[in-house]
Amino acid sequence: MHIVFHAGVHATDEDRLIKCFLKNTEAFAALGTAVPGPSRYRRLIRDAVQALADGDPAPDARTVLLEAIIDGDTPERMILSNDSFFGVPKLAVGKGVFYPGAEVKLTRLCTLFAQDRIELTLALRNPATFVPAVFALAPDADLGTFLGGADPRQLRWSELLGRIKTALPDMDVTVWCNEDTPLLWAHLIREMAGLEPNTKIIGGFDLLSEIMSKPSMQRFRAYLKTHPSLNEIQKRRVITAFLDKYALDDAIEEEVDLPGWTDHLIREMTELYEEDIFTIQRMPGITLITP
Repeated sequence: MHIVFHAGVHATDEDRLIKCFLKNTEAFAALGTAVPGPSRYRRLIRDAVQALADGDPAPDARTVLLEAIIDGDTPERMILSNDSFFGVPKLAVGKGVFYPGAEVKLTRLCTLFAQDRIELTLALRNPATFVPAVFALAPDADLGTFLGGADPRQLRWSELLGRIKTALPDMDVTVWCNEDTPLLWAHLIREMAGLEPNTKIIGGFDLLSEIMSKPSMQRFRAYLKTHPSLNEIQKRRVITAFLDKYALDDAIEEEVDLPGWTDHLIREMTELYEEDIFTIQRMPGITLITP
């Protein structure tokens, strides 16, 4: 079985992806892809992964898990999502890195599903906005405590991905920038579900509808209806044009309000993030989806 595991990160799509998948449960099931509800597996898999700290899984662990997660026969593909799989928001930064111990949890997950192919998917976010956003989700009242003394300019997503690939060199890893998600939304759904381009899906423009007004979305849909032969790249260009003209400022602007975080620091971190994405693009075994 091909298990597509979406592990966040925090403060990116905030469960919008899995909610879109759930709208397509029946159609995807007919194509051999199972989309179980998160309540059926998040705690179950978390507990199973934690139990592996004390030893190897029972011989029937996979069978027991699948019987609890899936109704009926084992599918060809299964989509799971949990943005707290690597840890709660409070643990998003530690020891000077993003998500310390992420590779350990993934290794245990692969042990549970040793006979299956697991693909990790992640949305990455500019640390200049990610750190404030995830800090807002954590109980720490002090940013210094949250960061554990780390210099936010030293945080790199490539470091996290490097640890994962070192621990699990054969694991497929697919990532994209959260800032690009509005342009990639339908493509991400189809890629993770193993669908052909232009396959009809429900909710392919869910994210756009949150960042554009209703009249603007009506214009957008009308344009697509009169241009039915557009390919995926052309659709992204159309989306870009509509966002440039009609995007709601309140929905796309990201304000950073943290003590000591100057405009200069934010620009510096953004430039470092862009360099890091370029590094990730060249990492072996990492697929970076771009507009």
